[in-house]
Amino acid sequence: MAATLTEAESISQSRMQTLSEPLNLELGVDRFPSSIPAGYYTIASVEGLKSQLENPQTLLVDVREPSEYRSGHIPNAINILLRTLTHSLDNITRDRSVVLYCSSGYRSGMGLMTLHLLGYENVQGFLPSFTGWKAAGEAISVAAIRQLEEAPGQMVYQF
Repeated sequence: MAATLTEAESISQSRMQTLSEPLNLELGVDRFPSSIPAGYYTIASVEGLKSQLENPQTLLVDVREPSEYRSGHIPNAINILLRTLTHSLDNITRDRSVVLYCSSGYRSGMGLMTLHLLGYENVQGFLPSFTGWKAAGEAISVAAIRQLEEAPGQMVYQF
């Protein structure tokens, strides 16, 4: 029994030393971005995205609001709202390349880091975003929405 108590005391002392050591969180956070190789997480140009999309296994994900997606999106993109991204992981497989984009890069950056924290290593963000795609004069898909009246006062929307 003395050996068990000694092991427990040893573990407890080890934990106390770890807790009493100064936290270098700020240093770790500061070092992380500089340790990322250039271009590792991002596709920096429209041509880069077009090249990536030549691979039919690439999954293009628009993380904007559904209304933004419906008003115009990059062809073949699926819409997964940023705030539901972690609840939609079954749609984002680990065996395909995944590219996220939004309007300006902010939301796709948050989505990118979220997926990386969850262990996804196959995800990149499209830095020029939808705004850059549009400014380059590239094709845009618009979701066709038709309003059907099922019964008086009951509307159904078909995409």
